[in-house]
Amino acid sequence: MKTVATNAASAPPSARKPAPNWLIWVALGTVYVVWGSTYLGIKVAIETLPSLVHGGVRFFVAGVVVLVIVALTKPAALRVTRAQLGTVAAAGVLLILGGNGLVSVGEEGVSSGLAALIIAGVPLWIVVLRTLFGDRPTAATLVGVAVGFIGVAVLLLPSGGATSDPGHAVLIVAASAAWATGSYLATRRPMPSNPFTATGLEMVIGGGVTFLAGLARGELSGFSADEVSGRSWLAFGYLIVFGSLIAFTAYVWLLENAPVSQVATYAYVNPAVAVLLGALILSEPVTLTVLIGGLVILASVAVVVTDEGRRRRRVSLANDEVQRSGQPGLAGADH
Repeated sequence: MKTVATNAASAPPSARKPAPNWLIWVALGTVYVVWGSTYLGIKVAIETLPSLVHGGVRFFVAGVVVLVIVALTKPAALRVTRAQLGTVAAAGVLLILGGNGLVSVGEEGVSSGLAALIIAGVPLWIVVLRTLFGDRPTAATLVGVAVGFIGVAVLLLPSGGATSDPGHAVLIVAASAAWATGSYLATRRPMPSNPFTATGLEMVIGGGVTFLAGLARGELSGFSADEVSGRSWLAFGYLIVFGSLIAFTAYVWLLENAPVSQVATYAYVNPAVAVLLGALILSEPVTLTVLIGGLVILASVAVVVTDEGRRRRRVSLANDEVQRSGQPGLAGADH
């Protein structure tokens, strides 16, 4: 699963010289492949590692590395207010424990590809949250959300081999909702201006809480490091270095150097990569139910993201026009 969402997406475009197109595609390809492969990495890691404990350690270690780098390169960016710290703490728990943690536990009973397809519905949950808090999405967006949840329901059907354990599949749905809630919260409450500081703190706090949740779940009862397989250790290291550090760095760089619409395409590619890798490496079944449900979800997310992108552009143009006329702006009209 991809790393922690921050408020970096709302940052203004960089005023620096435009990055070469080939470098943008290298970074985007990194996000495509690495974040798409983290579902497989989790599945392999939890073969012999405790689900929540390994996830907690993974994010805590990655968060410490991120914060150390910030401290060495831009120490002033580590200063945060109490309100900002409260936001990153809440978001970190929702994203790491609620999002990644439930995915790890859910993958104890479902395939990595199925987990990725269900998590692809995060944008749908965000629209639901926005609607609950007073926003008015367009009709096209609402139709896209409704169709997307039908796709999720198809994936939860016990027929066709889509779910080996419906209970664990429901945990993945809960993870999707928790990830969306954490992401939404991070756009509504005060956050550190530096995205690396925000994400580092989210990883450290969320990882620590996830580790404690693993202890409360009894995951270390009878656990022995000697019984962990080499491939689980390899997957664990891959998740820390590539999933939580390299891909995240590429993602933040992309947000500053590439159009957001281009960066957002990872949401469509990651599930396809996850399903492909799961089938090739772990021989996970790709049933007709999985194909239909997954395609419905991805198509609905594409409709929602595209429609919301048009809406943001219209609001931005309206703001520019109002500012030119000297009238108060419409900032915040698009939530």
